[in-house]
Amino acid sequence: MCGIVGYIGKQEAFPILISGLQRLEYRGYDSAGVAVLDGGLQVRKKQGKVKNLSDLVKANPIKGTVGIAHTRWATHGAPNDVNAHPHVVADGSFALVHNGIIENYATLKEELIRKGYEFHSQTDTEVLANFILEIKRKTGLPLEEAFRQALTQVVGAYGLVLIAEEYPDMILAARNGSPLLFGIGEDEYFIGSDASPFIEYTKQVVYLNDGEMLKVTRDGYEVKTIQNEILDKEVHVLEWELEEIEKGGYDYFMLKEIMEQPESLRNTMRGRVRVEENLIRLGGIEEVIDKIANARRVIICACGTSWHAGLVGEYLIESLAGIPVEVEYASEFRYRNPVLFPDDVVVVISQSGETADTLAAVREGKSRGCLTLGLVNAVGSTIARETDAGIYLHAGPEIGVASTKAFTAQVTVLTMLALRLAQARKTMTPAEMKSALVELEAIPEKIQEVLVKAEEIKEIAKVYRYASNFLFMGRGYNFPVALEGALKLKEISYIHAEGYPAAEMKHGPIALIDEFMPVVIIAPQDAIYDKVISNVEEIVARRGSVVGITDATDLKEVAHLYEYVIQIPKTQDFLTPLLTVVPQQLLSYYVAVLRGCNVDQPRNLAKSVTVE
Repeated sequence: MCGIVGYIGKQEAFPILISGLQRLEYRGYDSAGVAVLDGGLQVRKKQGKVKNLSDLVKANPIKGTVGIAHTRWATHGAPNDVNAHPHVVADGSFALVHNGIIENYATLKEELIRKGYEFHSQTDTEVLANFILEIKRKTGLPLEEAFRQALTQVVGAYGLVLIAEEYPDMILAARNGSPLLFGIGEDEYFIGSDASPFIEYTKQVVYLNDGEMLKVTRDGYEVKTIQNEILDKEVHVLEWELEEIEKGGYDYFMLKEIMEQPESLRNTMRGRVRVEENLIRLGGIEEVIDKIANARRVIICACGTSWHAGLVGEYLIESLAGIPVEVEYASEFRYRNPVLFPDDVVVVISQSGETADTLAAVREGKSRGCLTLGLVNAVGSTIARETDAGIYLHAGPEIGVASTKAFTAQVTVLTMLALRLAQARKTMTPAEMKSALVELEAIPEKIQEVLVKAEEIKEIAKVYRYASNFLFMGRGYNFPVALEGALKLKEISYIHAEGYPAAEMKHGPIALIDEFMPVVIIAPQDAIYDKVISNVEEIVARRGSVVGITDATDLKEVAHLYEYVIQIPKTQDFLTPLLTVVPQQLLSYYVAVLRGCNVDQPRNLAKSVTVE
């Protein structure tokens, strides 16, 4: 991993490739490289940012109308120039870029070393490239067939793109577990990890599935399986606009995406929340709604921020619809031989729709006869295609690595799902449903009221930017939001932060509290408000510094407990996570920016995690 761009056409390849890499910078990476064909194979690669690669090529230009490019997120070997992609084979005849992990690379490498191959990097990619070369040499087969045969023998995940001196008008690509799609332009073709590198040139795309390979020439393209079966692939039309993947005047994508949340949630709810009819309509699951409503259990699988959304979903579905829910880390679910029943429903959540562990959870659920539902943002993604049914988030492209608008869209979709199940199971009266829908529809405007407080939150961030540790606490629906607040802060500011249920403070975390420990406490005026205030009292008694997020309007009796208060509008208890998370997003953002961090590209992180 992490980002791939390919081009064949009439234009100079390098400007398109470098622009594509810049569009993929949101994924997180540590080095970048490019290879272009112009009589011979010209390769440039550089540790660090894409700008370093661009400067290198300015000093040593390359030309040609066929090329590939890559941003690398280190898996095998340190981030440096040598380990950067593309990797060139021993005889210099072709170059390969690769996302994913080749699990049997060590065995292949030993075999190739015995045959006299020398390796310059520590990567599995260089091994794979030379394995393809060895098959070509040994069999005398054309490169395309050697490429295919090599892929029948490797184990692991890959998104691959290859160009060769011998075939100056051809690009080969393949996918297994790492996303890859193909753009069809006017007498030109594009390849990308997602559509962002070529959205300005074409909206016509073909999604490669696992076990498929692609040959592109100047005259057309062919897709077939690794087993050599020719496929007739559907051409899809993208819904994205170029403006959606640009910053729009903001300093960072993250801030833009935080500020977009009122509109993104309107898009998530559009046509689904029908207040006048007093119902929820979710087209993607209507055919299976009875099976979900009568499920023995709902099992939610996700990773990271999506897992936190799933925890909110557990509270929502159990409290509103009365269906038992379990929430699993997808990475653990796939390996622990879970007990599943055919009348269980496995719900997976992923912004990208490509998260490797979450996709494995889908396949595990399907193999056990469970109905699988996907809650994803990326239309046409692998999870969207492999699940039995699902609900798109419609949040628009999310470029910042630290998820913000996707989280609130996920929670909104889970809220709508819980209400739809309540509707099916008749666990809410018509009056309760009407009240819930009215409040849900009003959430975008209430988020806008919170966003107006951005400058106020920035001032709070100035006070806490030098902190070494943070605690985030909440109860009920807002316990998962405390986890999410802690994750946001640690992701982008590199401050150690932990989230806890507020009542658990006495079981360990209270030992950490002193005058140097800021505590963010989520305290909506709900049924357990008094209990949370008691927890605040305990923090203050130990000289902790408390930032309160609350909808309480009368703070006279508790004002002395808070260093700072961020007030949010009132709503129904089960909707508060959609409001309480926003101040935490802004606080994390401003703390990180004040600390000089690049919030869109946090160190060591990737946007779409397509390896284990």
